[in-house]
Amino acid sequence: MAEINQMEKLVSLCKRRGFVFPSSEIYGGFAAIYDYGHYGTLLKNNIRDAWWKHMVQYRDDVVGLDSAIFMHPKTWVASGHVDSFDDPQIDCKKCKARMRADHILEVFGINADKQPLEFINAEIKKLKELGKLKCQACGSTDVTEAKRFSLMVKSNLGSPTDALSEENVVYLRPETCGGIYLEYKNTVDSTRVKLPFGIAQIGKAFRNEIVARQFIFRTREFEQMEMQYFLHPSIMKEKYEMWKKLRWDWYLEYGIAGENIQWHQHEKLAHYASEAYDVEYDFKSLGGFKEIEGVHARGNWDLSQHAKFSGVDLSYLDEKTGERFVPHIMETSVGLGRLFLMFLDKAYTEEEIKEGEVRTVLKLDKRLAPIKVAIFPLMKNKPELVSKAREIFDGLKMRWMCEFDDNGNVGKRYRRQDEIGTPYCVTVDFDSLEDGAVTVRDRDTMRQERIGIEKLESFFSGKFYN
Repeated sequence: MAEINQMEKLVSLCKRRGFVFPSSEIYGGFAAIYDYGHYGTLLKNNIRDAWWKHMVQYRDDVVGLDSAIFMHPKTWVASGHVDSFDDPQIDCKKCKARMRADHILEVFGINADKQPLEFINAEIKKLKELGKLKCQACGSTDVTEAKRFSLMVKSNLGSPTDALSEENVVYLRPETCGGIYLEYKNTVDSTRVKLPFGIAQIGKAFRNEIVARQFIFRTREFEQMEMQYFLHPSIMKEKYEMWKKLRWDWYLEYGIAGENIQWHQHEKLAHYASEAYDVEYDFKSLGGFKEIEGVHARGNWDLSQHAKFSGVDLSYLDEKTGERFVPHIMETSVGLGRLFLMFLDKAYTEEEIKEGEVRTVLKLDKRLAPIKVAIFPLMKNKPELVSKAREIFDGLKMRWMCEFDDNGNVGKRYRRQDEIGTPYCVTVDFDSLEDGAVTVRDRDTMRQERIGIEKLESFFSGKFYN
């Protein structure tokens, strides 16, 4: 029997324990779209909040924004998305499967990233002549040439007759930074921010990916966490290095060891960029380093384009020097779903706890764990134990996300909580009714200690830092 790989184990755990479900599964599913269950929502929100605290709450030079998904269609003309936001595709003539041409070439060691269609088709032709190019779905060698496939998701607002006109087409935003650029002027006018400053946003984005794959690593609907830092070009290098270090340190703080992440420098830059690095994480479930976050020096192209297409002056007046200029932008951009998968990939552990018995445990950073404390009565059919456990649960849940669990024996409850990453389990037994103490069990070490009920809140406060 073939060994189950890491990705299959994660996918199984996510569904079994209520982290991630395939969307619309009762109708056969919907490719590359996923729903987050109870524990998945809690974990995702904790990751989101950890990012927000470090990017906005702990700083005095970054403010928040929540811009709309729909924006004026000219937004995406100005940004270049309408004309050039696409991927090369090839189709299988036999089974009609659609494949990313650059991804197929990558398998053969050919880097086709951002290469023109002529280069891609020349390489595809060579592989076809050698009989090496085959459909990934059915194995047929009868495939088409590559053609460009727009990643923009079209929609329409207004009456059905309006929707028939291309002029009235609207798009679901392919990235969240567009809303930040459109609200740059309002932010400057309505707050006390002075350059350099950033605008941070968390929100949904949509891309019509040709081949969405690798579980939640690449999906058609996803959440981005972005920060656009506006500044004078003379300090770009200084602030760029500052933000690279800040973002690197964030991963270290939340338990991602330095050997598990690396910087990848872009060799081919967008025409407006002066520098671009990605943070890559070594995914066990994906077989190597993959991009999770980008840190980019974008120049002043974005604001200049929107000023040109809108006719609105987006320059900034430095009151100290009297200089007026269009700010340059330093960007950090990370996918929340990719961070979610990264933390699961890092946390997933299988341990032999005694001969022939293996436990699965998610060793998540305690601050990110979906449930912080689970409270058990030793026996569910003893009202006095249940009552005392409920009393403890009702007190602790006001501070942390807790769970009351009385289903099955305590050993099975431990295993269930291990699989969802709960750092601590509290068991109320008959001695608790006499000595006012409970057994607290640590997820990672499985060690147990007796703690007075009145000391539980202070005990956990020291464990969760907040």
